[in-house]
Amino acid sequence: MIQFDDRGLLAAIVQDADTGRVLMHAYMDKEALKRTLEGPDAWLYSRSRQELWHKGETSGNFLKVVEVQQDCDGDAIVVKVNPVGPACHTGAESCFDSSVLDSALFDTDGATEILGPGVLQDLLDVINQRVTDKPEGSYTVELVESGPGRIAQKVVEEAGETAIASVSQTHQDVADEMGDLLYHCMVLLASLEMPADQVWEVLAKRRG
Repeated sequence: MIQFDDRGLLAAIVQDADTGRVLMHAYMDKEALKRTLEGPDAWLYSRSRQELWHKGETSGNFLKVVEVQQDCDGDAIVVKVNPVGPACHTGAESCFDSSVLDSALFDTDGATEILGPGVLQDLLDVINQRVTDKPEGSYTVELVESGPGRIAQKVVEEAGETAIASVSQTHQDVADEMGDLLYHCMVLLASLEMPADQVWEVLAKRRG
């Protein structure tokens, strides 16, 4: 069942149906989701303009809907599309066109503000919110309550499935399995109450 947040919005990840590349992260309200499901184009909700947004209506860069999937908690969806032109307003193919690790954001004092990949930090924030809210039927909450040992076992299982996919399956299978692996790694961090910055710092040191 789809669950909209207290603002009536739903997180939507737009993905190229052919390449698997993530094109953009946006939001939908109920009307945008309804129109997207009806097709043929993706509709979104502009938080800045606070209005329904027919993606491509002005630019001509429409997103032709192929498939819509929801996550296990029902509060986020993936919209697989065939893009007509670039998805980003900058003219780039994807809004995710630069590495956070290569161009860390800094505050006025020069301290690092964001160390890790934004999508992983967003995921961890959602996981921590699940732990706080404890919504009924949440797989994430069930995992955290099972303890670090059980989650560590899942990480090992997902790592094995990722390895198998990498030598015998498609790139999309590898992406799916690696996504499961990273999700369970983020759940393990939440279970350990360990700040993700420790991991981001290690990754930053390995850039060389």
